[in-house]
Amino acid sequence: MVSVPYLPHFINERAKILEDAGIECARAEVEWMLCHVLEVDRLNLYMHGHELIDEPALARLDEIMARRVKRYPLQFILEEAWFYGRKFYVNSSVMAPTPETESLCEAAIKFLRLQSIDSPRVLDVGTGSGVIAVTMAAELTDASVTAIDISEEALDVARRNAHDLEVADRIDFRQSDFFSEVKSGERFDVILSNPPYISEAEYPTLQKEVLEDPKIAMIGGEDGLDAIRAIVRQAPDYLAESGRIMFEVGFGQVNDVAGLTEADDRYRSFAYLKDLAGVDRIVILGCSE
Repeated sequence: MVSVPYLPHFINERAKILEDAGIECARAEVEWMLCHVLEVDRLNLYMHGHELIDEPALARLDEIMARRVKRYPLQFILEEAWFYGRKFYVNSSVMAPTPETESLCEAAIKFLRLQSIDSPRVLDVGTGSGVIAVTMAAELTDASVTAIDISEEALDVARRNAHDLEVADRIDFRQSDFFSEVKSGERFDVILSNPPYISEAEYPTLQKEVLEDPKIAMIGGEDGLDAIRAIVRQAPDYLAESGRIMFEVGFGQVNDVAGLTEADDRYRSFAYLKDLAGVDRIVILGCSE
């Protein structure tokens, strides 16, 4: 047994190592590492963690720390990420989920509940790890969800999460290049996406951790809008009456998206929501009043 007489000091020492490597929220990350290694939640970490840290646990923590100081994403090291209060499996085949995408799910859930739609139909375009699709199915127990992605490796991750979180029976996963595998007669009450929206010029300037995400899920062409253009152009063909199209956009892209919809007479409403940092992030489009 390793002697850890005062756990907060133990955590602070290791957090300092991460801070020196330029990592933000270092203390929270060390807590997350310990919870993972010791298989406890945060409350039990502080109540019993000092009793549970043995030599194998310390060796595993040091191994994780050694990879993290090189700025490899902690989610990929631990192969887990928390999203909307649930733990998801992730690996380098998918993007690590972010809080901005939680805002997208929250907006969609609120819309469907306010509309009182029975058995809502949801389409998740570019599902990646499946956090959107799984969250919608878990939060709306009468919903049916279709989740599409061009990457079979990403779909494997998404299917695993749907199974682990017990919603696989209500999600139809399809390998699809945008809407290529969506049938012409299918209609959805909400169409959701966290599309690639980083420009080619912006990509090399991103944080080291973000650069570990798959490029295909990040880069949206020269101006970052290629995937968004495809969604704006094709999504109305699959939208139910009074439905909504909702997707994330990058910094400063809201006006560009507004221009795309103004040039398309199928669109009747345009709105957007800010993220926690005050950035215009979620676009909400309607094709009927």
